[in-house]
Amino acid sequence: MLWYLINFGIIIVFILLFIITRQTNKRWSKINDYLGIVTNTVNSVRYGNLTTKIDEIYHPTYQNVTDSINRMVETLNDREKMIVEYQTELMRQNKLLESVINSLSDGILIINDKSIILRVTPQVCEWFGIKGNELIGKNVFDFIQISDDTPIKKAKNTDVFIKHTPTNNFVMNTIKLSLDDDKKRFVILIKNVTNEREIETLKEDFVATLTHDLKVPIVAESNILNFLLDGKFGEINDKQKVALLNMKNSNSELIELVQIILETYKIKETGIKLVKENIMLDKFLTDIIAQTQAIANNSGIQINYESKRDIKVTADPLQLERVIKNLISNAISHSNTKENIDITTGEIPGFVTISVIDYGQGIPKNELKLIFNKYYSAAKKFRKIGTGLGLYLSQQIVKSHGGEIIVESEENKRTEFCVKIPTV
Repeated sequence: MLWYLINFGIIIVFILLFIITRQTNKRWSKINDYLGIVTNTVNSVRYGNLTTKIDEIYHPTYQNVTDSINRMVETLNDREKMIVEYQTELMRQNKLLESVINSLSDGILIINDKSIILRVTPQVCEWFGIKGNELIGKNVFDFIQISDDTPIKKAKNTDVFIKHTPTNNFVMNTIKLSLDDDKKRFVILIKNVTNEREIETLKEDFVATLTHDLKVPIVAESNILNFLLDGKFGEINDKQKVALLNMKNSNSELIELVQIILETYKIKETGIKLVKENIMLDKFLTDIIAQTQAIANNSGIQINYESKRDIKVTADPLQLERVIKNLISNAISHSNTKENIDITTGEIPGFVTISVIDYGQGIPKNELKLIFNKYYSAAKKFRKIGTGLGLYLSQQIVKSHGGEIIVESEENKRTEFCVKIPTV
């Protein structure tokens, strides 16, 4: 009896083990199936299919994982749509920018530190006479020639000659590209200035011709005024003499203005030709002051000059006289305080100095760097006659001597123009 019970118990155990094993196998089979579905979904996402989802499984163990994976896929799908939209917008902006750059009348090149062309705009291709793709990788100096020895990487408003377009005038500017890599690249901007140069030439030719034609009647008028003042047409009374002297002063200013314009034109055409002599400054400045004191008297101003030592300087007397007269004339025009004008001389290592000092309205700091520019005139501000060429011409004359003009000014106190002429 005991033996039968033991055998029956063993059979029951085997049956239970069989049932448990079968249930376990079914469970592992479901897990394997689920893992296969997850693997297939992940692989689909990996290869870009973001529409794949895991079907809902109503099982508490798998549902959380399923929901998490589906949410991840949805998030990735949304991000991909955003990225596609950003890429589309970037491409649109890039095309717009490229269209704008390509439509510019100026030419743009990008080169590396070995002057090899990396990119060009259509305008450059037209000027160089070659297609864009064929330009890439070529040396930029195969197509251009810089007018002076300026390195291409430091070009700033530098004249450049384009071999394929020899009849046009071009200027070039170079800008270094600042990028995150270690490569050196430069942007070259080329501008066609042919029309501007032609207009400038026509304008200057017109001004030169006009001023030359104006000078003849003005000089004739000056001669007539001298005849009247000398009494060659009969006696004149004191009132008439004062009126004629005022007319003569105005006439002298007109002659000086016309002469400055003509001299400025000559500088551009032929440069300044100097005929240097040894000049003793005492007599030289005294004679100039005697000529300009009459104009100063009309403004109630006295020109003071006191020499500590007679200094010798080697310079072109006619050109240097023009400079000093212009500085004195400016001092008279802008010395509205009726205070005197002082002229001093001195010596510093390598230079002789001549200073003209007035105590008028002065020059604002933001204008100090502009006063020697061509056509800049402070006289316009005060409704006075002036082309702005006087200081420009004076600076060019002094530079041709190897010197310079330095200006220091304090508004409503004093202004000093110091002419430095080399001693050798």
